[in-house]
This record gives sequence, structure tokens and C-alpha cells, in this order.
Amino acid sequence: MSENVEAVRIQLEDFSQDEEIRALKASSLRMGGIATFLGCARDFSEGREVSEISFDAYDRMALPEMRKLREEAIARFGLIDARIVHRLGVVRGGDNIVFIATGAEHRAPALEACRWIIDELKERVPIWKKETTPQGDSWVTPHP
Repeated sequence: MSENVEAVRIQLEDFSQDEEIRALKASSLRMGGIATFLGCARDFSEGREVSEISFDAYDRMALPEMRKLREEAIARFGLIDARIVHRLGVVRGGDNIVFIATGAEHRAPALEACRWIIDELKERVPIWKKETTPQGDSWVTPHP
């Protein structure tokens, strides 16, 4: 992966955690702490088997909001850098969905920022998911 790949992306394809971390580390040698969050698809939710999850987004709003979250986190927590990747389309149990990596001089701000970003992303970014189960398809509550 080239270091020029956008730090904030929405994509259909899977992503490599290792490549994302490598790109984050390449942005500065001052990073002493890197925190990551990986969201994965489950095959069971609310008492039901889930065969697949379909993600959709309002792209014209989702990507700018994700970029804004990154910039807010950098300013608020004193991060050196951050990366946010979210998939769209169909995923199955075990597949990657979302990845966040934050880098700071020390671990505490990296950890705090990582949690803040995923919590804010789920609240603010217009990405929806629909689960396919034996009982049929259902849109999942946007903010569990």
C-alpha cells in the first residue's frame, strides 16, 4: 500500500490492518503509542443467525463527516495522526467492517481518541446496516 492512500476512506474492498498501521507509523517517528479498533461482522445478532450484513452510506455526507472526525480527534487529543476506514457493501461473519488507528506521543491520548472516534462515527456518520437472517432482512437501529 502506498503511503499516499487517503487516511480516511469508505470502500467496498477489504483492508489490511498491517498496511494501515504501517502508513500511520510512516507519518512520524514521534509516535510512542498507537491504538487500533477493528470492527468485524458477527454471524449472530439479537438472538438470530446473520448470514450477511449490507452497509450503505450517504457518501456526500459520510466521507466529509469522517474527515471532520479525524481532524477533531487530532486537535482534541493532540494526536500525531489518525486513520479511519469503513467498508460498504456486503460482508459476512468474520469480515472486517471498520478500522481506526490513532497515533500519539503517548498511549493515553491514542487510546482515548480511538474510542472517541468509533463512538462519534456511530453517532454522526450516515452509514446504515441491514442484516440478512432466516427471518428476513432488517435494518439495524442506527445508534445501538
